[in-house]
Amino acid sequence: MGASRSVIVVLVSRLVAPLIQIFSFYVIFHGHYSPGGGFQGGALLAASILLLRLTCGREESQKNFRSDLGLMLGPLGAMTFLVVGLIMISGGSFLDYQHTPLLRLEPAQMRSFAILIVEVAIGLAVMATLISIFDNLSAPSRKEDSS
Repeated sequence: MGASRSVIVVLVSRLVAPLIQIFSFYVIFHGHYSPGGGFQGGALLAASILLLRLTCGREESQKNFRSDLGLMLGPLGAMTFLVVGLIMISGGSFLDYQHTPLLRLEPAQMRSFAILIVEVAIGLAVMATLISIFDNLSAPSRKEDSS
């Protein structure tokens, strides 16, 4: 996939991408006060990077988010979600945010802290996975020699 040849499209996408990222952080961090947040914020973060991939070109957009980071950050986010959930099993049910044996906080504080960690982990996993899928699908195909 090549870069856009329009200077206006490239300029606007470079101006809009950081605004999308700021809004996605708002969605992720607001998610621990209301339902949702991690998935939607991660999808918005991925959209901002993919916007740059489509308009500026693959090589130029690698400066913002390298392709190999997606392969590392996706599983890291998923493992963080799993570890937080498993830690809470010892005090209650899976992802029962009020029962965490590691920190001695008030139940409301513990709930807020644990949900924030889970939302950030989900956002990281979703962002990295969506970018990895796009990078794998848009990678130049390797033609094998038929000789």
